Amino acid sequence: MTTLHMADDRTDTPSIVERIRPVSAGGPVVAVHYLKQAAAFVFGEETVLLVSPDGNERRVNVHTGAILSAASDGERLITGGDDGKVVAVDADGGTTTIASDDKRRWIDHVAVGPNGAVAWSAGKTAYAHAGKGETRALDVASTVGGLTFAPKGFRLAIAHYNGATLWFPNVQTPPEVLDWKGSHLGVWFSPDGKYLITTMQEPTLHGWRLADRQHMRMSGYAARVRSLDWTASGAFLASSGSDQLILWPFDTKDGPTGKPPKMLAPQKAALAVVACHPKQPVVAAGYADGLTLLVRIDDGAEILAKRPGAAPVTALAWRADGGALAFGCEDGEAGILDF
Repeated sequence: MTTLHMADDRTDTPSIVERIRPVSAGGPVVAVHYLKQAAAFVFGEETVLLVSPDGNERRVNVHTGAILSAASDGERLITGGDDGKVVAVDADGGTTTIASDDKRRWIDHVAVGPNGAVAWSAGKTAYAHAGKGETRALDVASTVGGLTFAPKGFRLAIAHYNGATLWFPNVQTPPEVLDWKGSHLGVWFSPDGKYLITTMQEPTLHGWRLADRQHMRMSGYAARVRSLDWTASGAFLASSGSDQLILWPFDTKDGPTGKPPKMLAPQKAALAVVACHPKQPVVAAGYADGLTLLVRIDDGAEILAKRPGAAPVTALAWRADGGALAFGCEDGEAGILDF
């Protein structure tokens, strides 16, 4: 495991920008994921760029139009496009079309789950496939806002207007609906499966403790929250939506109820993207002015990973062993930091 050595003197922020290995993206990066050792940069149109550890770059055409959604389990990248297709890409650049919508509707959201499970949505319909057998479908009350699988088992959470739905696709029992008024636009399970969190159209997060449906409101943001990630231990939920890194505590049975968040790494620009280190209590924070910092949760120590640029950071991803961080920006600037 690579260890990040971070200075405690925040008036003299150490820098690792000299470690950046530039990537010739050539277009806006909307997402980045690691497939084994290869970084997969997802563009807004048609293409995924795979960059191997030796720097070899390979472009893979996955859609005939815009790429609207992407998710990965570290083995495959799943993308959804406005061509109505759901496509899987492996680390070698091989592609498989998982589904084609018979009405050519946009594939707004995709998700990957345990044991090869895949989910996607088009309009009000969510689809789930367990890796074998038939595809199941469920219509919800409004357009799907987000999808995520539970950490264990074949269970899908679907965000939508006025709440979220929990669905076991292979079970005949009715789905469970979690109510909360408003437009829910993204959804995440906690790593232990005890909590479900949604982002909303308004600048707030909402959560449920699933054991008893206890509500949790996480508010006070300056803008809508567009990026969330859990720390490796599950003790904190990192989020954007402010000009600093907001970390909600989930290390007790009541979660963040009645507790203030940690607030670290304040900047003049808004925080755009967060990505938690897979092993250590460190968060990569990408800002709207192109700045990227590595922030240690325990004491707020910072490392400068990327200097401000011409456009916002739009994507961040750690390699599974924590030994590399890939980033992409709205103007096509992209790179990989090796530790």
